[in-house]
Amino acid sequence: MLAAIKAEESDLVATALRALEPGEEVAVAGNIIAIAEAIPAHHKFALVPLSEGADVRRFGARIGRATESIRAGGHVHVHNCATCLSGEIAYSERPADAALDRAAAAPLPDWRGYRRADGRWATRNEIWLLPTVGCVAPLVEDVARQAAHRHAGRVDAIAGFGHPHGCSQLGDDLAHTRRLLAGLAANPNAGGVVLTGLGCESNQLDSLLEEIPNAARAKVRVLRAQDAGDERAELMSLIDDLADELATATREIAPASALCVGLKCGGSDALSGLTANPLLGRFTDRLAASDARAILTEIPEIFGAEEALFARAASREVFEDASTLLNRFKRYFLDQGQPVSENPSPGNIAGGITTLEEKSLGAVQKGGHAALVDVIDYGRQATRPGLTLLEAPGNDAVSSTALAAAGATMVLFTTGRGTPLGFPVPTVKVSSNSNLAAAKPGWIDFDAGRMLEEGQDTVAAAFAAYLLSVASGEQTRAEANGQRAIAIWKSGVTL
Repeated sequence: MLAAIKAEESDLVATALRALEPGEEVAVAGNIIAIAEAIPAHHKFALVPLSEGADVRRFGARIGRATESIRAGGHVHVHNCATCLSGEIAYSERPADAALDRAAAAPLPDWRGYRRADGRWATRNEIWLLPTVGCVAPLVEDVARQAAHRHAGRVDAIAGFGHPHGCSQLGDDLAHTRRLLAGLAANPNAGGVVLTGLGCESNQLDSLLEEIPNAARAKVRVLRAQDAGDERAELMSLIDDLADELATATREIAPASALCVGLKCGGSDALSGLTANPLLGRFTDRLAASDARAILTEIPEIFGAEEALFARAASREVFEDASTLLNRFKRYFLDQGQPVSENPSPGNIAGGITTLEEKSLGAVQKGGHAALVDVIDYGRQATRPGLTLLEAPGNDAVSSTALAAAGATMVLFTTGRGTPLGFPVPTVKVSSNSNLAAAKPGWIDFDAGRMLEEGQDTVAAAFAAYLLSVASGEQTRAEANGQRAIAIWKSGVTL
C-alpha cells in the first residue's frame, strides 16, 4: 500500500495504515501530511486509484461512492465522495441458526456501589428534582442549588433537571415526555426524587406517578406549586427529609453484573472509529461477559452500518424489532421531507468524517462484539444482560438523557471535537485523539488516542480500571464542573 500511494515511508503514514481492514481503499492521516496532495489531520487519503462511481471502502465496508476520479494519495472527502443511503430497506431475514461472532472477553471485577431496596445497584447516591413542566423548571433548579449547599457531604449530589416541556403537548408526544421523566425518576442513582408540578399542566403528577415502576415509587415525593403555601420552603422540607434518609447509605462490594452502562458518541472525528469507539467496544464485550447491561442508541447513526449490528441479534424476534425500529426512524425523517443521510454534522465533517455510512460504521463499534439481546422504545428501560438497542435520535443531550431513563448509571461518551456537557448520571468523556485530551483537560476524562501509540490491551485494561473507579465514586470532569443537564425528545405538535 505504501508503494501504491508513492509516498516516502514515515511514521505518520505507518500509523494511518496500522488499523486497516483487508480490501480498504482509504486511510486516515494521523497528522497533516503531504502525499499526492496536502491531507489535513484525521482526514482520509486514497490508497489506490478510484474511478468515478467506484465504491469507497473503510472499516471493511462501503462508506460511499467516488463522485470523480481520485488518484492514489489524493484527499478523499465531501468534495469527491457521496453517500449511497436513500430510504427504507427490506432487510434480509436473519437465519434462525446464525452464529454470533463474539470475541472472548474477560469478565469485569467487582466494584463498590449503593444497593437499593429493589435490589438494583447505583453508582451515585443523589437526590434529583424533576419538574413536570417547564413553568416550574427554574424554581426546581434554584432550590436544588440551595439544597446542594445545605446538604453538602451528606449525599453525593442534589441536582435539579429543568426542561421546557410538559404542557401544550398531545397524544404520543405527551406520553413520551411522561415516560422519559418516569424513567429518570426510577434510575437507581436517584436515591430520592422530588417531582414538582405546577398544577394546571398537561403532564399531571398523578399520571406521571402511574408511569413510575412500583418498586421505585417509595423514594418519590411530590409537590404542586399552585397548591403549596411557600413552595420553596415546602420543597426544601421534602429534600431535607430525603437527605436524612440517604445520608446513612454506604458503598458496598457490587458484582460487575450490576452495571448498566450507556454508550454515546458526539462531536466525532475520523479517529473515533479507530480509537475511542473500539475502546468502548472492548469494554462492552467485558460487560456482556459479566452479564451486565450495555445500551446503544443514536438510531440515525446506525444507518449504513445496521447489517453488521443486526447479524448479532440473539433471536429472530430481536432482529425483526431492530429492523422495524430503523425503518420507522427512517420514515420519521422522510415524513418530514428530510433525507435519511442528512448527517454528519459540520463538526464531524471538519474532523474528517465524510458520509453517514462512515460515521455509522465507526459509531456501532461502541457495541463491540456483544450479542444484541433487546430493542426498546424511547423512555423504556433495559432489563436484559447484554447489548440493548434504544430508540432515540443522535442529539447528544436527548440521547444521553434517554440512556439515563433506560437505567444507565454511567454514560461513556466518545468525542473527537470535545464538549463540556454532562448528563444526569456520571458521563465519562473519552477523546479519540491525544491533541484534544491535552487541549481540554477540564473536559476529557480518558485519552483513547493512546490506542495508536501504546499496546491496545494495555490501554483497554487501564480504561476498564478507570471506569470501575468512576462507578465506585471517582468524579468525572463534568460532575466536578457541575455540568449536568437533560433534554427531552419532542416529536409532536405544540398547542
